[in-house]
Amino acid sequence: MSDGANNHTASADDLQAIKKLGEGRATLKSEIAKVIIGQEHVVDDLLTAIFSRGHCLMIGVPGLAKTLMVSTIAQAIDLDFNRIQFTPDLMPSDITGTEIIEEDKTTGGREFKFVKGPVFANILLADEINRTPPKTQAALLQAMQELEVTVSGNTYSLPRPFFVLATQNPIEQEGTYPLPEAQLDRFMFDIRISYPTPEEELLIAKTTTADVDVKINTVLTGEEILNLQQIVRRLPISDHVGRYAVDLARATRPDDEIAPGFTKEYVNWGAGTRAVQNLVLGAKARAAISGEYNVTCAHVREVARLVLRHRVMTNFHAEAEGISPDRIVEMLIDAIEEPQAEAYV
Repeated sequence: MSDGANNHTASADDLQAIKKLGEGRATLKSEIAKVIIGQEHVVDDLLTAIFSRGHCLMIGVPGLAKTLMVSTIAQAIDLDFNRIQFTPDLMPSDITGTEIIEEDKTTGGREFKFVKGPVFANILLADEINRTPPKTQAALLQAMQELEVTVSGNTYSLPRPFFVLATQNPIEQEGTYPLPEAQLDRFMFDIRISYPTPEEELLIAKTTTADVDVKINTVLTGEEILNLQQIVRRLPISDHVGRYAVDLARATRPDDEIAPGFTKEYVNWGAGTRAVQNLVLGAKARAAISGEYNVTCAHVREVARLVLRHRVMTNFHAEAEGISPDRIVEMLIDAIEEPQAEAYV
């Protein structure tokens, strides 16, 4: 039995859509490459999250084209894009919208009218989310979770698809409000942006200082995205692949019987059940954007760092020895064996 084998049969339409998505990914990346040089793995990670209906936390120093990357993706998949710069004085209504009194010119009467805030977009970039107080953070996180906002007792649905990308600056921590662990858990992925290679940096310097107007072609529509999100969720996953995701998450918990010695030594607490769900969903989406119908343990490994790094809370001992959550996840990937497919026939 092959890795990811299952008893489900795929519909011809689903198989065709997955094939189209695999081809579309290559076209999408070539369109994005017109503007963004390098960072291909980040583009893949963002696409994986979008097709999983997950939200992302993106951490990187200023000047690495985070905003440009997200707005370019929004253009290539024909989605509405808004950006909010989070500041200490930002209010919840600045995100969700507010009601204003409007006069009816024909009757002279007055009534409240809801003016939508920037959260009403398909892709929302929340820049430096840790610079705003918890009350405002909570307003965005509620919208992320419930896909709707409530103002003055009235509930308004957000557009679909809806994807939030929140950035944090890792070097300036003064005057910030770090997201609590429960709120971090709302983000499917934690994506880290690194510096480009010298060759990429030279190319960036040459292309961005030339007077060239780049046109981004649309590769997918919002309706196609919604359809593909449903297909990703319909992808079957075999028991041994699901068990591998469960074992990886359980191994991050110091009090679990399968936790390795280094977890017990360096981790205060580990990932919850939402992490297992995100490992499985992320693996499905990773297979889909690769044009593959079979979900394997390898796909789970590809998203493991993204899903687990912000859910593994290390202790003082780990910090003293320079053991980061990323290092813990790497050690877990090495330590946890794949369950055998034959055991689940």
